[in-house]
Amino acid sequence: MRVTINEIKEMKQRGEKIAMITAYDYSTAKLIDEAGMPLILVGDSLGMVMLGYETTIPVTMDEMIHHTRAVVRGTQRAMVIGDMPFMTYHVTTEDALRNAARFIQEGGAQSVKLEGGETVAEKVKRLVECGIPVMGHIGLTPQSVHQFGGFKVVGKTPEAAVRLLNDAKALEEAGVFAIVLETVPAPLSKLITERVSVPTIGIGAGSDCDGQVQVVHDLLGLFTDFVPKHAKQYAVLCDTIRAAVSDYISEVKEGSFPTEKQSYKMDESIIAELARSSSGTV
Repeated sequence: MRVTINEIKEMKQRGEKIAMITAYDYSTAKLIDEAGMPLILVGDSLGMVMLGYETTIPVTMDEMIHHTRAVVRGTQRAMVIGDMPFMTYHVTTEDALRNAARFIQEGGAQSVKLEGGETVAEKVKRLVECGIPVMGHIGLTPQSVHQFGGFKVVGKTPEAAVRLLNDAKALEEAGVFAIVLETVPAPLSKLITERVSVPTIGIGAGSDCDGQVQVVHDLLGLFTDFVPKHAKQYAVLCDTIRAAVSDYISEVKEGSFPTEKQSYKMDESIIAELARSSSGTV
């Protein structure tokens, strides 16, 4: 059985911290699921770490569905959350319903995530009414990076802090089961966490959130273009991969790979007959 939204809400009520991580492919998702991760986000960050885009903005629904299906196939227990990409829910509620439904029907996800607060609350409410669980996302919303003028901390002024608190309350009232707080000052994250009944999941938002989310490529040291201040590398696999590939290249050049152990056998009499045959056929 997969983790449900009720289980996630109950974790907040018990004071149990919630871990969430991104994944974009079958093999990685399988390992993460086996490790016991309750929430896996198929984030539109795949545009940057998997597809090489400069931002998340170019990511399409078809790309998101493709990766979501792979993650779902690799998991058994984790709740899989599909990240709705830029402009797939902003224009009309009908757009939001249609694209969210694709994540559930085509992608196999159990819920979706939307960026924004009060501006998307009505759309969130409609999705929830239609039976689609929704995770909110406020603070630094990467799809609005051009509006923010870059990847910056959000909520440092009194006015911005009030807006974020209002956004969180609006999402709670609309029916989200959790809210991501991204690059929000820790004291403000703590206040929001105390003021809303649903779990908060922080990324660069301090330790007082109900949970934390990290990009798997940051956690494993696989994405080397830049490392966010709020990320922690639990491994540096980029060095391991470079070393492994370098060793492979050297062994191929030296002729030490493949060895006899890595080679397949056949009846030597067949080779002998082929060698004797002038036509090259038995």
